Amino acid sequence: LAEWAKFYKEVFGLDLDFSGVKIPERKAGFGRLLVIAQGMTPQRLFDKCKELFPCWKYTDRNLDEIVVSVRTGANGHYAVWVRDRVEADEENKNLSANQLDERGEVGITFEERMLYELKFFNETGKHLDLRNWTLCFGSRYSDGDVPCVGYNSYVGGVRVVWCEPGSRSGDLRGRSAVPQPAEQAA
Repeated sequence: LAEWAKFYKEVFGLDLDFSGVKIPERKAGFGRLLVIAQGMTPQRLFDKCKELFPCWKYTDRNLDEIVVSVRTGANGHYAVWVRDRVEADEENKNLSANQLDERGEVGITFEERMLYELKFFNETGKHLDLRNWTLCFGSRYSDGDVPCVGYNSYVGGVRVVWCEPGSRSGDLRGRSAVPQPAEQAA
């Protein structure tokens, strides 16, 4: 948690106390803890990414108005575990958001994915999803579509696009998450 407090100070200029954050029980294979601070909204995280490296989104609308997530930092800090890898989960390859939901998988939200991008970039100077796209199946746009995030080497930046909840392909992969049990149903 101290590492996350340092990250938020360096990147956002925020002095935060995470001592009350409940860390979910770690599941085998999930080695990356993400701590989402209160007030980290879709647009705020996108804007911070864009401030640090090239970043593009498919719409000129404010993401806070169109992205709805199953977990948010609206009412306080929280933490989730994800797999610690550059590319989105191989286990979820060629599965749509609908299929992942039907299987009972808990998905990374758009906010968590953008925060993971920022943290990974802060640590390494590199990006996530160089060959694939993260299907952020813990979030939906207001029209029901699913946010997708990946790095496009051709344009040299992170891209935020959308896909239909039934869309699936080999390079579209959901990242699973392990939140607090009460947050899974939220």
